[in-house]
Amino acid sequence: MTVNILGLIPARGGSKGIPQKNIVNLAGKPLLAYTCEAAKSSKKLDRIVLNTDDQKIARVGQEYGVEIPFYRPSELAGDETPILPVIQHTLKWFKDNESVVFDVIVLLQPTSPLRRGYHIDAAIDLMMESQADTVVSVRTVPHNFNPVSLMKLRNDGFLEPWMQGEMILRRQDKPEVFARNGPAILAVRRSVIDSGRLYGDSILPLTMSAVESLDIDDENDLLMAEAIISLNKGRN
Repeated sequence: MTVNILGLIPARGGSKGIPQKNIVNLAGKPLLAYTCEAAKSSKKLDRIVLNTDDQKIARVGQEYGVEIPFYRPSELAGDETPILPVIQHTLKWFKDNESVVFDVIVLLQPTSPLRRGYHIDAAIDLMMESQADTVVSVRTVPHNFNPVSLMKLRNDGFLEPWMQGEMILRRQDKPEVFARNGPAILAVRRSVIDSGRLYGDSILPLTMSAVESLDIDDENDLLMAEAIISLNKGRN
């Protein structure tokens, strides 16, 4: 059975932390360009669509070879707008305007410049080879930030363990836990989106390294990404 897979890059124009963050310069290219290039190098995506409300962002997307079949409506471009209705609107637009139905949606946040095409393909392969309805990219939580290592302040100003029970002190005894890394990649079956959810009941992790997981949230993240990209160029 043929599975139709959509690569969806959401990039609205508004950004409070870094103005026009999605197209801010990073090592000589707009931030968005790295996600466009990663999506274009994927061998598993059938269509790659940039979802934006901003003409400047759309021009960058066109320059880097992704589709912009429509502009995101203003009511879905606010600071507090969740991503689920944006995906639902996109799927409805394709069904109504092109009679196209996508079976899997791969959400690619433009703030993850170090994610590559092979990561995208690995996430899709995980889904296709399993019964998972969702695959999400994660990174292993460093042991010092493990939930069993966390502490909180009591009302009297003294610290106590955040989790109840005996404290686990040795690194090797701590449970392995994961954190979504943006996420850089979220692959989800259409049936989950149609049910009104972003994550299904059967979720598999795609583990990425700390460097690959870098998510651009502020100026310090940009500086780190620039240093990593420059270092990689020097090695090549």
